[in-house]
Amino acid sequence: MDHPENWRKAEAVFKKYGGMLRTSRAIALGVHPRILYGLRDSGRLQQVSRGLYRLTDLPELGNPDLAAVAARIPQGVICLISALAFHGITTQIPHQVDVAVPRGTKQPRIQFPPIRIFRFSGPMQKAGIEKHRVDNIEVHVYSAVKTVADCFRFRNRIGIDVAIEALRLFHARKKSSVRELLEYARLCRIERVMMPYIEALQ
Repeated sequence: MDHPENWRKAEAVFKKYGGMLRTSRAIALGVHPRILYGLRDSGRLQQVSRGLYRLTDLPELGNPDLAAVAARIPQGVICLISALAFHGITTQIPHQVDVAVPRGTKQPRIQFPPIRIFRFSGPMQKAGIEKHRVDNIEVHVYSAVKTVADCFRFRNRIGIDVAIEALRLFHARKKSSVRELLEYARLCRIERVMMPYIEALQ
């Protein structure tokens, strides 16, 4: 079972699918658990998080936390402070990954990296989703303009100062038009909250 040829075949499966796979997916693709753990114990596979492995000879991960969360919570969307950091419109350093999931979704079970779950519903959950390729994993992230509006909506959880800073950096870097910002403010039902801050930028 542990013949080097079996190891090479397993590594080829990982390479075919971008170098990173969940345990269940690897087994479904024909990688025997014993081979999987043998590759891990030999250092050929790196455990990114519980149940998620990547080939160690791949280039270093650019954003392992986002890639790991996207792989473990495929219905999730990176939001709020994590999305601000992704778009470069905050000075905050995320200490967990902020993830939006549809209201009614079961609590995701993931031990690492630490996550903070936000439940979105209806148009607020579906609007403004961008798809990015991060370390060969498709990651869903809210757009910069949608994220700024979300920050004002969740200002009581993340802090109004974080939302205001994001708006200022967003405006300074011309990430989008004020008109589009107002559209998302209306969608998130925080137009009256945001208007004074938007007017102060004019």
